[in-house]
Amino acid sequence: MFNRIKCKDHESWLAERQKGIGGSDAATILGLNPYKTNQELYREKIGLIIPEDISAKPYVKYGINAEGSLRQLFRLDYPDYKVYSRNNEILRNKKLPYLQASVDGELTDPEGRKGILEVKTTTILRSMQKEQWRDRVPDNYYCQILHYLLVTGYEFAILKAQMKYEYPEKMKLITNHYHFEKSDLIDDLKTLLRAEVKFWDHIINEQEPDLLLPAI
Repeated sequence: MFNRIKCKDHESWLAERQKGIGGSDAATILGLNPYKTNQELYREKIGLIIPEDISAKPYVKYGINAEGSLRQLFRLDYPDYKVYSRNNEILRNKKLPYLQASVDGELTDPEGRKGILEVKTTTILRSMQKEQWRDRVPDNYYCQILHYLLVTGYEFAILKAQMKYEYPEKMKLITNHYHFEKSDLIDDLKTLLRAEVKFWDHIINEQEPDLLLPAI
C-alpha cells in the first residue's frame, strides 16, 4: 500500500515531510491539538509560515536519544515479534501519496501480521497530564496511530510509552504498552481519512479551512 522514500540525511527528510500529511498533523487536522490550529497547519503546508524548529528542546532531544534504547527493550520484552527500523525514511501511501508516515518501527507478530511500533516519552508535570494517560492515550498520539494505519494498511499498532515522574530527590519511570487492532478502529479510521482528504483539498486549492478548536 505504500512506497518507501529514502532520504539522504535529516534535512532532506524534513523537506520531504512538508510534501504531505504526517502523523503529527492528524490531531491538528481534527482540531484536537491544543498547541496548533488547523489553519496554522494549512499556512505551514502552503509555505506562508515556517514551522517552529523544536529539535533543540530538551524533551525532543530526550525522546530522540531514548527511542533506540526503548525499541531494543521492546525486542527483549517481546521476543516473538520481529522489529524493523530505518532512519530518515518516509512511507508514502500509493493511492493517496500526500498521506505519509515516519514510523519508529515496523513489526511482524507471531502470526506473520504486519504492524507499527510507536515509541513515546513524556514527563508528567501536572495532574492534567496524568489524566490524559488514565486508561487511554492522549488524543494526539491516538490520531497518530490511526494515521499510520491508514498510510500502511497494516493490521495493528503498539504504542510503547515511557512516563517519567520527577520528584525532589527521586525519579520514577513507568512504561506501558497499548495495543491497537485496525479492525476495532474502522469508524475512527474513516473519520480521520475524510478529514485528511478534505484538508488536502484545501491545500491544493489554496483555500484556508474553517477554524477548528479543541474542546475545553
